[in-house]
Amino acid sequence: MGSSSTPGWESYRAGGRHTVHGSALANALHSSAREARRALDAVAAAVYLVDEERGELRLALADGSAPSFFTFPGRMAAGTPSATVRAWASGRVAALIDPDPPGPDQEHVLPYPYAALSAPVVAGGRRFGALTVLRVETGGPFRPPEERTLEGVGRRLAETLAGLEEKDITVAAGPMPTLVPAEKVVDTSVRTPGWGVQGVPGSPGTSMMFPLRRLAELLNRATTMDDVVAAAQYCLMSALRAEAMVLISERQGRLWVLGRSGDSANMARRLHGTGADSRTPAAAAFRGRPLYITREPASEHGKAADGERRSEAYLPLTGDGQFVDLPFADRSRVVAVCGLAFPGVRRFPPEERALLGMMAGLLGAAVDRVELSAEQREAARLLQRFLLPSRLPDLPRLTTAVRYRPADVASKVGGDWFDVFKATDDRAVLVIGDVEGHAMESAAVMGQVRTAMASYAIEGHTPATMIDRTGRVLAELGTALTVTCCVVALDTVDGLAQVALAGHPAPLVRRPDGTVEALDAPANVPLGVPRIHPYEGREHTLAPGSVLMMYTNGLVASGSASPEACARGMLDPGGDTAVSHLEDWADRIVAEVSTPQQRRDDAALLLARYEGAGGQEEPRAAGLHIQRRDLRGVKAARTFVHDQLGSWGLGDMVDLVELAASEIVTNALVHAGSDVDLRLRVFGDHLRLEVRDSDTNPPIPSSLSRDEEEPPEAEHGRGMLIVEALADEWASHPNGQGKTVSVDLVIPQD
Repeated sequence: MGSSSTPGWESYRAGGRHTVHGSALANALHSSAREARRALDAVAAAVYLVDEERGELRLALADGSAPSFFTFPGRMAAGTPSATVRAWASGRVAALIDPDPPGPDQEHVLPYPYAALSAPVVAGGRRFGALTVLRVETGGPFRPPEERTLEGVGRRLAETLAGLEEKDITVAAGPMPTLVPAEKVVDTSVRTPGWGVQGVPGSPGTSMMFPLRRLAELLNRATTMDDVVAAAQYCLMSALRAEAMVLISERQGRLWVLGRSGDSANMARRLHGTGADSRTPAAAAFRGRPLYITREPASEHGKAADGERRSEAYLPLTGDGQFVDLPFADRSRVVAVCGLAFPGVRRFPPEERALLGMMAGLLGAAVDRVELSAEQREAARLLQRFLLPSRLPDLPRLTTAVRYRPADVASKVGGDWFDVFKATDDRAVLVIGDVEGHAMESAAVMGQVRTAMASYAIEGHTPATMIDRTGRVLAELGTALTVTCCVVALDTVDGLAQVALAGHPAPLVRRPDGTVEALDAPANVPLGVPRIHPYEGREHTLAPGSVLMMYTNGLVASGSASPEACARGMLDPGGDTAVSHLEDWADRIVAEVSTPQQRRDDAALLLARYEGAGGQEEPRAAGLHIQRRDLRGVKAARTFVHDQLGSWGLGDMVDLVELAASEIVTNALVHAGSDVDLRLRVFGDHLRLEVRDSDTNPPIPSSLSRDEEEPPEAEHGRGMLIVEALADEWASHPNGQGKTVSVDLVIPQD
């Protein structure tokens, strides 16, 4: 190596003392590693030196070819079950031990892709560390003469290191290990076909490092399981020329497919939902051992569709990687298993298994992170759903539609909310508001404000009094966040609307003649801001057919010169044609505000159409609430429809509406897993059936025939085929907290 110092051995501070590594130490380590590698025909050799302060072995230098020396851990704790640690601790030569030997009918494949042999580096009772060599398994086990050879190299290295210490040269590993490529690169091309230029030493191993580095880059940017699957498909499945890949997780004693790629339908169907204790390679891989098998065409289980033999690999993915330097608490568990299928008989040479081991570590960490993020997002979504009202009350003279859209922030939680209260049979209170921020604290304050508002609305207070008293409650609770809100109390008999604001945009109303205007009221100050004057409100009168729009700032363009003008444009459907279906109107408004800039803030929308009374026939409306997992919910829905339509003189429609209601309610109870609200409304010439649940995924009618490649979700929409055939018109409207499925049926005329 010459007299110049080797990179990685410069001066550094370790454990509070200044240590200088000169070329003498580096030369000694490299000379012994190279001698051991050549003498034992190994692909790599490494020297580990003990760190007395941390009680661990640290990699000081590795000599050999890629990717073999990348499998050396950078540090090993004293209790690590490895040949290196056992040689250092016992003072004797140690070989790799298979912790889970295969059965007599299985091909022997080591869990670690190389045969390893370690010798202690000990002199005069001073245990410096260990010297380890790696050899491809085709070279056979290490023989006693080879063990004695390595032991001699280790003893001579220890004597050299002891001599350096006598010269006051500190013997310790540098901050990072030094990697020395072999002067004559080991040719593994015969054992690893399909990589690099065959016959050119070092080309296969170097080529194998490209997909590994690219996989690391892609997984660093992955935020969803689809991203992880796409990265694995490109860098792992395609790189190894596999024809199928599945990612499998284990939950509640069963295996579930997280994602798949390629011709993986049969593989996924064979594994999805099977017991974690089943005698399958995938289940066995969850114990931490990679499995490489070949399936025969006559095998009862897993028979290939074309009758040919298939090879499969099942890689355990751990949260802290396979070749890890630092042990992370509770992260060494197997978080998933990656299954790969190959046509024909495939051998998995050591260099490929080393690559697969490193890729498995990257995939395991990514799956663990993405799954944790998904759990956090789901927890935030559930929190938001439970804080917002799960259903709105049935008001015969008032039709409502709501939408909530969370901000594009990590927490997916905000402080926007809406509420509709039925104070009396003829009085409704509508509330919309916005708590400062997009964190859990914002959601918590929102829950406090909602509770206070609900109490004061039910007690019959005016909007201004509701805001005033809620402000006092917040002051007593000591929150530092400000809250804006708008409250409208509407008398559904005469159309009198009382409006009060707390620093919030005024509600807009679209009159029956198509004109749009604001229901002005004193702006007042937000809740949480010290006030000088009492909160004031103002009264307006709404004509039957008026549409009220209440919204939060996140719904209008950020930085708009006139947010109110922007909101007015949303309320005007264009021309003189009114939108008859309030849910369609809400969909159109939300669709107009989906730019990334506007998604930085959460948004809430509340639309209400005042039907009026005025001597006309009372609008007919009725609702039914069904608890989730209620086994008698569908029967209750059919009974409700039968009795309600009978009381309205619509007995001729009972069979039709009962069938549609039972199909939609069944779909909601089975697949949404939430409470379900059923509502019936009569609009002149047609009847509307509405079913609300908490699942945002729309029901999609599917063919009655079953295609092998058809996803399992297709079964969710089989019942909707019946609804589609029965209805004159039907639609599904997501509202941010779930969806409303509405069905319109024409009332037969005598």
